[in-house]
Formats: sequence, structure tokens, C-alpha cells
Amino acid sequence: MADSLSMAFLLLLERLSPEQRAAFLLREVFDYPYGDVARIVDTSEANARQLVSRARRQVEEGRPRYEPSQELRDELTRRFLAAIEEGDLAGLEDLLAEDVVLHGDGGGKVPALARPVSGRKRVARTLLAWARAGRRFGGATVRPVVVNGQPGAITLDREGRLINVFALQIADGRVQALSSVVNPDKLGHLGPLADYAALIKGRS
Repeated sequence: MADSLSMAFLLLLERLSPEQRAAFLLREVFDYPYGDVARIVDTSEANARQLVSRARRQVEEGRPRYEPSQELRDELTRRFLAAIEEGDLAGLEDLLAEDVVLHGDGGGKVPALARPVSGRKRVARTLLAWARAGRRFGGATVRPVVVNGQPGAITLDREGRLINVFALQIADGRVQALSSVVNPDKLGHLGPLADYAALIKGRS
């Protein structure tokens, strides 16, 4: 009986997102303070509380996370990119989970987010601010791609050189997490890279 309960619990945990699972185990199983959970998961304490609360609710309900079909993921990605392109704040927020997290990876080589941005409103505003900056780069374009089997996008400068790669984590009909990679060490194998420093300074 104990083995069956343990297996059922593990199956429930597998249905959580990686961040939800880590936060839930740290708080509910190992009794870590929320401040320590936030530090380990690399998010704010407020978002750590949201992650634990959401995970606890899903475990208690025994509700599996809804994994959309490829067609639905593609459609959500299309709407996501269109909302960014059109500067549609309300439309973009509607596609994001309440506790969505945006990560940036500059690898210490180029400017990136100092720490993850969490929460629907903050993430949406950050994405639209990036889009406005991209337009100032002079012809930056965004194209949908598949990133490690998940929907995503790449941003190219007007010469077709790579600026960054976005990866989306989609579940329950919303974008749960996003990663923006500008670290040249992780992008060099994909083709010519844009001069990120020059773009920031307003030169092509």
C-alpha cells in the first residue's frame, strides 16, 4: 500500500512543471523557508510562494497538467509572437500563466536579465519593451522555430544575423516559462551572430 501511494505521489509530481516541482518539494517535503526556496529556484520569494501554492493545488486535486497538441502549441506560439509584434499588452498577458517566469542568459558576455522576471504583467511588459528596442535596432525580425522540441523563436537583425533565441514552456493552455538566450557561447553554432554590443549602442 505504501509503495502504491508513493508511486501515485511521484506520478502527480511528474505532472508539475520543473520549477513547480522543485519549489513544492523544497517547501512541502524538506520544509525550507520560502526565502531559501526562492534562492534555490532562482526566483523572487513572492513567485516561490505562487509556485508552491499552484503545485499544492494541483497535487491535492490530482489534476494532470494539460499538455496541448503540437497544433495548439503552434497556434499559441503564433498568437504570442503576434501580440508582441503588435504591442498588444492585454492579448499577451492573456497568453501567459499567472506565475510565468522569464529567464535571460547572457553568460556574462552580453547584457541580459540580472535575475528572472516573474508574474504575468511584469513579463508581458518586459517582452514588449524588448520588442520596442528591437525595432530601434533597425529591422529586427522574429521567426518561429522549434527549440529542443519545444516551441520558440529567433530574433534576427536586418542582415539576418542571430540576436537571440526564445524557448517557451507551454502547459494548461498558457506559456508557463520563457528563456531568452543571448549568450554567444550557446548561439555560435547556429550561424552568424549579430554584434550585440553595437545593437545596444544603436549601431548595426
